[in-house]
Formats: sequence, C-alpha cells, structure tokens
Amino acid sequence: MNAGTQNQFDVLVIGAGPSGLASAIETQKRGLKVVTIDKGCLVNSLFHYPANMTFFTTPELLEIGDIPFPSAHQKPTRGEALEYYRKVAERYQLDMRQYERVDRISGSDGDFTVSTTTVRTDILGGLETHHSSPSSQEERQHEYRARKLIVATGYYDLPNLMNIPGEDLPKVFHYYREPHPFFDCDVIVIGGKNSAAIAALELWRHGARVTIVHRRVGMGGHVKYWIRPDIENRIKNGEIKAYFQSLVKEILPEQVLLETPQGEARLKNDFVFALTGYHPDYEFLLNVGVQLTRDECRPLVNQETLETNVPGIYVAGVIVAGSKTSEIFIENGRFHGQRIAADLEKKLAADQR
Repeated sequence: MNAGTQNQFDVLVIGAGPSGLASAIETQKRGLKVVTIDKGCLVNSLFHYPANMTFFTTPELLEIGDIPFPSAHQKPTRGEALEYYRKVAERYQLDMRQYERVDRISGSDGDFTVSTTTVRTDILGGLETHHSSPSSQEERQHEYRARKLIVATGYYDLPNLMNIPGEDLPKVFHYYREPHPFFDCDVIVIGGKNSAAIAALELWRHGARVTIVHRRVGMGGHVKYWIRPDIENRIKNGEIKAYFQSLVKEILPEQVLLETPQGEARLKNDFVFALTGYHPDYEFLLNVGVQLTRDECRPLVNQETLETNVPGIYVAGVIVAGSKTSEIFIENGRFHGQRIAADLEKKLAADQR
C-alpha cells in the first residue's frame, strides 16, 4: 500500500464481524471516510462456526445496513449468513483490509496511527494454527492514520484454556467444524453448553464414539430447547457417554485422565474437543489505555455513545459486555454502530468548524 492520503481516514474500524461492519456502514452513511481491518476474513468468527450450524435466531434479527436477509429457512444457516454479509459488504463498497493483524496503536484523539502486518492463517484448518514465520512475501507492514477508532474485535478467537497438561497436544481442538474426520474414533467433548451438545450429537451421528465431560451436574441450563431432549436421550440410552461433576486432569497421547465423583478414570482417546468457551482480548484493550472493570472486565464507556475512557476510541459488539459474553449477540450488537456513528458525526463536524 502506498503512503499518503489514501492511508488517512476519518474512522478506522478494527474487526470485520457483524458489529464492525454495521459500525462501518453507519459511519460511512454519514459521509465519513472509513476503513475496516481484520486479522482474518470477513465475519471471521462466523466462518469458523461448525459447517452445518443453524442460527438460533431468525434472519431479520441478523440484518445490518437496512439490507434484507433472504433465507429459505425460519432459522438461517451459516452458509446463508456468510453469503448475506458478503453481499452487504459489496452493496456498501466497504473499504476492507482482510488478513491484517493490528500490532500497535499510537497517537491520540484526532490523530491515531495504526500499524498492521499482513498475516496468513490456516484458513481452512481453523483459528488455532498460525504460521509463526511467514515468508517475506507474505509478511508486509502497513500504517494507517485515523481521527477516530472503533474496536469491534469480538471474542471467538481466544478460547478459555483449561491450563492442564497435554492441552497443547495436536489432538486437542478448541473449535469444532465438522464430524467426518472423526469417524470410528474415540472423541471426548469437554463442556455442557450448546456448542458441546451440538458437537457431541453430530460426531455421534457420523460414527464417532463420543464421551461428554462436564464439571456441572448435567447439561447447561441454556442448552436450546430443541437440542436438550436430543442430547439427554442419547446420554440416557448410553449412545453418548457422559461424566458429570467431573474434570479433565491430563490429556495423554492415547488416553485422558479424569477426576470423577467415583474417583480417577482413564479413558481411551483419539481426539479432544475442549469447548469451554471464549473471551475478548482484554490485553488489546488495556494496551490502548481502555480501563476495564475489575469484576467483569467491561470496558469503561459512555453508555450513550460507547466512547471509552480514551477519547476517540469506541467499542462495539460483544466486547462491550466484557466477560459476560452471553449478554450481547449479533441481534443487539448490530445497533451499536448507530449510536457510535451519531456521536462521530457530531464530534467530527465540530472539529471542522
């Protein structure tokens, strides 16, 4: 990218998920020059959802930019959502820079400098594998200047680690994509929420021998009503094994060591899905000076405008809720862009007087 005015923007959005895209659209509608940067692809988190996933909501609640979301289903599929957000980006001709990692933010309100590096991730393999030493042709630095910043980085890129021996073995995954590679294998699914239930059912239906391990007394209370009877019946019938009130203590190449109410158990094992949840990148926020609440790691923001304690830096989407990631979804996070854009229009217009 050439240096100069083409690298200068009114607003730079970090994160090209639905909330980031909505923020870019609403800001662009107000005549401001906007660029959106993401270390992955467009709606990167949605891309890495399970291949056969169906949303828990209806299409109209996923809409952004006043663009209708057509779907043949009452609840849209992952594939339909990916196509929808591609069409929205094309419709608004959004200036997007995919596969760029933000390395450093400097400057202050009115004149921020954002330094990035082109990254190449294992796009098809998942979020977890990154080339640590990309070729010189792949690794390129970029620099942008912007008057205001919107951080909409989501949370799906950072799994909640268990910090147990063997968690870094190649057979351990923190994301579930599809069941076929695990046919005729012994698979443990750690967790008791929707993602764990869906993965366990799909794996079992495609020929895996599945065991669920969960620290609670049963499946989580928020498992969707149409999923709960399915997973509970499979467990009751012995088709899927389950260890409740149990913890994984160590993952070995061919076994998994559990701590159960009946004592220690060693299970034969080929693969582990540690679906223990995800969290926002708190360190990124702290590094730019955003203050977080001590109890829930919520960024300190003006509730009306979503501007943080750092003048000129706004937040949008799930990171507004800190560790309470279940409070904000696409359905409500998509409206953050309107609040932010209204404040940006007012402040940037005042600066030009």
